[in-house]
Amino acid sequence: MRLEIEKTLETLRPMLQADGGDVEFVDYFNHVVYVRLTGACEGCPHANLTLQNGIEAKLVEQFPEIVAVRDLNIDGLDF
Repeated sequence: MRLEIEKTLETLRPMLQADGGDVEFVDYFNHVVYVRLTGACEGCPHANLTLQNGIEAKLVEQFPEIVAVRDLNIDGLDF
């Protein structure tokens, strides 16, 4: 599942990089994907929208078993 998640994130990467940002896959555990938004996306006021309407929507569409995508920077989590 991790490899498939990473492949899906690769398809989203050009859109993020066009705005100076990127996404780093960190982990998949208990049906939750953990990522870290980087570059211009890190700390951006619209980071939550990017995460929910872009990244999470695409991953849930591809993998219905995913219940959430969490950004370690936004949620203050650490792995």
